[in-house]
Amino acid sequence: MTAPAPTPETAPTAEIVLRLDDVNTYYGAIHALRGISIEVGKGEIVTLIGANGAGKTTTLKTISGLLHPKVGKVEFEGNDVSHVPPHQLVTMGIGHSPEGRRIFSRLTVLENLQMGGFTRSSAENTEQLERVYELFPRLRERSGQKGGTLSGGEQQMLAIGRALMTRPRVLLLDEPSLGLAPILVQQIFEIIKEINAQGITILLVEQNAIQALAIANRGYVLQTGEVVLSGSATDLAENETVRKAYLGED
Repeated sequence: MTAPAPTPETAPTAEIVLRLDDVNTYYGAIHALRGISIEVGKGEIVTLIGANGAGKTTTLKTISGLLHPKVGKVEFEGNDVSHVPPHQLVTMGIGHSPEGRRIFSRLTVLENLQMGGFTRSSAENTEQLERVYELFPRLRERSGQKGGTLSGGEQQMLAIGRALMTRPRVLLLDEPSLGLAPILVQQIFEIIKEINAQGITILLVEQNAIQALAIANRGYVLQTGEVVLSGSATDLAENETVRKAYLGED
């Protein structure tokens, strides 16, 4: 696909809580992110779309401290967090549900959720656990079951629930619908909207561009480590290049 020229991004009217400014991230000698600049406003759902290898997961890892930019800056709530370690970012309010779920298969559902809340007080965890169970009633039913015996959809619920136990103000979601049956995909996206409605800002990486753009406020299209297009979710969904490359239209 020929990369379309980047379009100027209209800054969201909401307060900016997360900003990447000219971020360059490497895996050894491999230049994975090439000057990524994005903004996420408070209360928004912003989505990153693009093909495999475009740099979407690397962007989330750079935000959550699993990788650090060699050049550029990551700001969270006005603070430079480019080189803050992951556990400190969790306490600051950044939650991350990673690609592939990465649950603790030998721990029970409850134990997985408790691991998510290890930086919080007992009282906070009791309150947040109830919120997670309200979002995911199936997890309450399976609270004593080992994580590895859950279905794929239940494991995804558990991964998101574990991230919510950190009490995030910004939640990073990496491919939450990957490998799920269509009916479960719809359910997961409805839950994402509900999480956002509760006041949590969301940065969503998702290969299902149709669903992602349907619930997002704005989006960025990544290609080979660069932002090649950005705009409102509505504009991106109507963009001819996006429709052909990511929405499966001829």
